[in-house]
Amino acid sequence: MILTLQAIKKVQFWVFIAVMISFNSCRLMPKVIHASDCILLTVERGNIVEPIEATGTVESENEVLIRSPYTSILKKIYKEPGSRVQRGDAILMLEDEAIKEEIDKIKDQLELKHNTLEKNKLNEYSTTVDLNYSEEAKKLNISSLKTQLADELQLLDVGGISPARIEKTKEEIALAEKELVMLKQRNAIRLKQLNAEEQGLNIGIKIQQKDLDDKVNTLNQMRVVAPSDGIVLSISNKVGEKINIDNVLVRMSDLTTFKISGSVDDKLADYIKTGRVVYAVIDSERLPGRIGNVTPVVENNKILFNVHLEQKNHPKLIPNQRLALWVVKDEALNTLVFKNLNLFEKEVPGVVYVLKKGEAIRHEISTGIVNIDLIQVLSGVEAGDTIVVPKKGNSVFRNVESVVINK
Repeated sequence: MILTLQAIKKVQFWVFIAVMISFNSCRLMPKVIHASDCILLTVERGNIVEPIEATGTVESENEVLIRSPYTSILKKIYKEPGSRVQRGDAILMLEDEAIKEEIDKIKDQLELKHNTLEKNKLNEYSTTVDLNYSEEAKKLNISSLKTQLADELQLLDVGGISPARIEKTKEEIALAEKELVMLKQRNAIRLKQLNAEEQGLNIGIKIQQKDLDDKVNTLNQMRVVAPSDGIVLSISNKVGEKINIDNVLVRMSDLTTFKISGSVDDKLADYIKTGRVVYAVIDSERLPGRIGNVTPVVENNKILFNVHLEQKNHPKLIPNQRLALWVVKDEALNTLVFKNLNLFEKEVPGVVYVLKKGEAIRHEISTGIVNIDLIQVLSGVEAGDTIVVPKKGNSVFRNVESVVINK
């Protein structure tokens, strides 16, 4: 069979087309890629949230009011409103001459009471000695009368004394014993009186000592210092003005704990509810918290709300710091997730390549919640799978079924 020239040319054309298609396919579809040119992501079980993005500003959670400890006059201001202070820094000084005079007066009164107490103790000791002597004298008298009675009884046997004398001595002994009992009772009462006087003096000294300690403590407070790190917001008086006790001297913010003042577009108002979970985004950290008060009035098309963090003193929180907030719209717990990369094109990948025995195998996946950190996988991969992502993007794989990973 002899082919015509036209038929031969036609065959040659189609052969050329086939060769070019084969060549381009081999050139465009990689069969091998180096591991160093890829990023490996592990499919794990974890939690993921679908956020409503809002903005927030870090603020002091508490405002501190410093009150005047004593009626006095403002003598000097060390820190003007707006100044940042650390705990213990002096803010202002109050006139302290009046309270110093009170302290000196109380010290003099205390010294007088201590002297009185010392005299009372000496009097108590002297009285105790006298009372003991009186009791011993009574006891000796009774002992002497009893000895006399014994002698008289012997004389009575020989007729040397009358029975009347014996009766008289017995009466004297009975009277002396009654007097001894009464003396002991009076002495006990007197000692109780002296002890009560001493206790009264001690109580008076204790009360006055407490008053002195309070006054000394107040004197130390006349130099008004910051109770915590913070910022002086306002000072109520000017130098030379009189200040009554308990009047507010200084208003300052407390920088030991923080809250966040948030705002979001009013179109999302339905999601801004008290108690809803919020995450403050700081670098790579997500600080959990909950929405507190929500301002009912819309300002500049914004809804304002407060966020109370679980860790209110996190070291990365800085006053007036602007940060992103994630108000949780939806959340999935203990689900399959992998890290979200900016290498993924604008759309969430519907195809990934899973590393198995040195090859990246094409897998179609379905996804759920997506945020800037993670992507939820509903099907197509399993926990523990390693996803291979070329550093130049998934488009490098040209959607082939598999690619050899060269280490």
